[in-house]
Amino acid sequence: MFPYPSGQGLHVGHPEGYTATDILARMKRSQGYDVLHPMGWDAFGLPAEQYALDTGNDPAEFTQKNIEIFRRQINSLGFSYDWSREINTTDPEYYKWTQWIFTKLYEKGLAYEAEVPVNWVPELGTVIANEEVIDGKSERGGYDVVRKPMRQWMLKITEYADRLLDDLEELDWPESIKEMQRNWIGRSTGADVQFKVKGTDKTFTVFTTRPDTLFGATYAVFAPELELVQEITPSDYKEVVDQYVAEAEKKSELSRTDLAKEKQAYSPVLMLLIQLMERKSLYGLQIMYYPLMGLEPLCLYQPTMNVTMNLPRNFS
Repeated sequence: MFPYPSGQGLHVGHPEGYTATDILARMKRSQGYDVLHPMGWDAFGLPAEQYALDTGNDPAEFTQKNIEIFRRQINSLGFSYDWSREINTTDPEYYKWTQWIFTKLYEKGLAYEAEVPVNWVPELGTVIANEEVIDGKSERGGYDVVRKPMRQWMLKITEYADRLLDDLEELDWPESIKEMQRNWIGRSTGADVQFKVKGTDKTFTVFTTRPDTLFGATYAVFAPELELVQEITPSDYKEVVDQYVAEAEKKSELSRTDLAKEKQAYSPVLMLLIQLMERKSLYGLQIMYYPLMGLEPLCLYQPTMNVTMNLPRNFS
């Protein structure tokens, strides 16, 4: 098990899960198996950092104290953990190996920096996960969450996409779970096509699996965080577009990609024409963000999406 050692100690959910795994561990031992059943502490995290900032206490001291409380409570419940294998993520003897692993990934070109959209909480001064965003607020503290691009360290898992997909066939998993994994890995074969924004020197690139259908495209969709949005928005519409982008930035990635929700878009006569081999098309600015595509624009064909938007019906 691998709990976060909070200052409140164990809650009722801890022994509920621990009891089930302990029953299984004891049963397997009785059947003659060697059972790996350790305990560890996932002690790094935003709660510890924020508590240290709020109180001025040394995180090393109160984290160790919390671990001692957790250990005493767990022992009082009689669980059969192998305490000789106890780990603590704040122990330099432990995290030096995570640093070593990262160094090796970097040396092999598998760790790199990239600017990606994140959930930024100004009041906390940190980034939080999608699961920690509830209705545009941080789960901890209820602060406003802003979507903004920031440089982050990334791991190039796409280098292993083919292997991950092929090895799924060897797993005895439900087909629905394997299909979720296939969609998450997101392997796709297609082409990058460059569009030019008429009257400017600006261009953007769209990935498509069907380049033969591009002549039927009627508009492109940009993520609000894309720099190009600010660069090509006419001054007459800058205020309203900025307002729209600010609203979109408060939405989490989960909210943006929820297919059950009506999608919104904005095109206030943003009729900057885009040329593709003499073909004129229109684009709308939309809040939808596709995690597999990052900030790349999408080329769409009207009417192919359930989107609430102000797109002109006629153009020349």
